[in-house]
Amino acid sequence: MTSFDLIVVGTGFGSSFYLHKYLQHARSDARILVLERGGSQDTNWQVAERRNSDIDHTATFLKQGMPDKAWRFTIGFGGGSNCWWACTPRMMPNDFRLKSLYGVGRDWPISYDQLEPWYQEAEEIMAISGSDTGTPFPRSKAYPQPPHRFTDPDRLLKAAYPDGWFPQPTARARVATESRAACCANAVCNLCPISAKFTVANDLAGLYRDDRVTLLLRAEALAVETTGGMATGVVYRRDGAEHTARGDLIVLGANAIFNPFILMKSGLDHPLLGRRLHEQTSVDALVYLDGVDNFQGSTSITGHGYMLYDGPHRSRYGACLIESWNRPEFRNEPGRWRQIQLLKCIVEDLPLERNRVALSTEHPDKPVLHFESRSDYAMRGIAALDEALPRILEKLPVERVEIKRPVNVTEAHVLGTTVMGDDPSDSVIDGDLVHHRVRNLIVVGSGAFPTGAPANPSLTISALALRAAEHLHRPGGRSS
Repeated sequence: MTSFDLIVVGTGFGSSFYLHKYLQHARSDARILVLERGGSQDTNWQVAERRNSDIDHTATFLKQGMPDKAWRFTIGFGGGSNCWWACTPRMMPNDFRLKSLYGVGRDWPISYDQLEPWYQEAEEIMAISGSDTGTPFPRSKAYPQPPHRFTDPDRLLKAAYPDGWFPQPTARARVATESRAACCANAVCNLCPISAKFTVANDLAGLYRDDRVTLLLRAEALAVETTGGMATGVVYRRDGAEHTARGDLIVLGANAIFNPFILMKSGLDHPLLGRRLHEQTSVDALVYLDGVDNFQGSTSITGHGYMLYDGPHRSRYGACLIESWNRPEFRNEPGRWRQIQLLKCIVEDLPLERNRVALSTEHPDKPVLHFESRSDYAMRGIAALDEALPRILEKLPVERVEIKRPVNVTEAHVLGTTVMGDDPSDSVIDGDLVHHRVRNLIVVGSGAFPTGAPANPSLTISALALRAAEHLHRPGGRSS
């Protein structure tokens, strides 16, 4: 039986960024196996079929609890990089210390400052477009690409809130690269027809052509085998048959639904494994403008507002990140078609232990997602928008603001099911994403998140994976 130095499950953000850093340090004769459950559909196929994968992700799990709660992800080469809208804000420094500062949630086992260099490296790899005149979070270097063009409402918001309104950081190219066209602002980013956004297929496919790497598509990881507290291999199914691959180091990057599912099927139980399933909560708001036209921006989402993000209110209700959308949503009034602005208000949620991923005795090949409710903390943040959003828009020529209800069914972000922490009794993995009990098992992805800040998670997933791979080569880390 062939043995590998490294076995990676999945090809999404966590897996691919981990592999990127690992290969920089790996021996020239290293042997690496990558198992991807889905196939590989190129851009032309995705656009023609109007979908990102030939696997219906909703058929891969069962739901209990809230009937209208949706969970969205892509199974296929590149994982979530296929369907994402390429929004790449960093988390804010205070997002890492909610408990210490505001007495709610949990602190992360790492700080913003510890993750900052890895944010920077992930942004370089993705060629992120962002502000060159200031950002809401500390940065050590400028963004690789200039910011996207604001709309006129964005410019008014920037003038009113110079320290609160910024161009959205994004992996939708402002300037064409060797692998990507400049963004066309057509607002169908999940099916980008011109390959303007970062995807694994556009920018990191070379990792999987490396002579040291063997990529198996249509290979579904079933369990991690362990002996004497060490991971020894991965059981997977391909072409209707089960196989076992032996490996010295295992990286699980199947997403925050299937990582805990695989660990449960491997007998690696923990009181918090699969629990604290959550994501952010959001509502849309239509802002009717008085004499100001919209839609001059160069990408689908142009502005980011932090006026309702951080502060003492987080001891009572969640932070809110505001997005301004450059997607045409016209008024039905001649001469005023463009005098309208769609704002999306994204509020953090606090994970609840009753929301969880679990096994099913009736359907052993499918995880069950028990999601009973969003937290009161998040819903108080949504309720606060009724007063707060019109107030911050008073500085603009606004006729009225309509906040849509109910909340959106999903943010397409699955968080919190393999939580990280320093104490093995109340966390599944440590701050380097290493399993507390099985020290040659790494679990990447947003399941590690102790809390659900409003910021989109993909950049943080990527930065954490880069940092975790580098851990192998620090003193005390496992060397390849």
